[in-house]
Amino acid sequence: MKITVGLVEDNAHLIQSVSRNLSCFDSIELLFVARNGHELMHKLESQQPAVLLMDIHMPEMNGIEAARLVSEKYPGIRILMHTVFDTEDKIFDSIVAGATGYLLKDSPPSVLIAAIEEVLEGGSPMSPSIARKALQLLRNAPQPQPTAQTETFDLSKRELEILEKIAEGQNYQQIADVLFVSPKTVRKHIENIYRKLQVHNKMEAVQKAKKNRLLTLFF
Repeated sequence: MKITVGLVEDNAHLIQSVSRNLSCFDSIELLFVARNGHELMHKLESQQPAVLLMDIHMPEMNGIEAARLVSEKYPGIRILMHTVFDTEDKIFDSIVAGATGYLLKDSPPSVLIAAIEEVLEGGSPMSPSIARKALQLLRNAPQPQPTAQTETFDLSKRELEILEKIAEGQNYQQIADVLFVSPKTVRKHIENIYRKLQVHNKMEAVQKAKKNRLLTLFF
């Protein structure tokens, strides 16, 4: 079964380029193109893709506002920000709005396709520079004080190990290489981590780990 994708982008040249790149992969079906948030919400009334590739700077309604509306009305749709903006405020606002991943537009087609697949598997793919900045946002956040309500969530030693690698900004392949396991095994562990922590993405997992002082990284 093909992965259905909606492209939300107002730049004609980029629409053509991304559409052409997506068409090279048999596993992907480009369902529609919307040029702003208003047009997107109209198209979603009749067809909902599995994943949205969302630009940020668009006329009428920008990508962050659109992500917030989509998350509220269509929570099953995964949102992958696809933008040139790499500032901390845009990263933070996108994640709060409901974005599942965040890629820069200079990412090669193979990385884009891998990110689309990863968000459907429960991951939160980010360009390396974005992951570093997202981690810095967490590190700069006020340090929570331990309370009687902190939990261990029954995470195994290996799951804590992988959670710490996530907090360091490592992706699936990097974690697999360090721990001498397959990326598929890493993904399975991360699925278990999300289930035990009751979160949906890497950022939420790291935030909850920080709140409950599960990782030595934040001690």
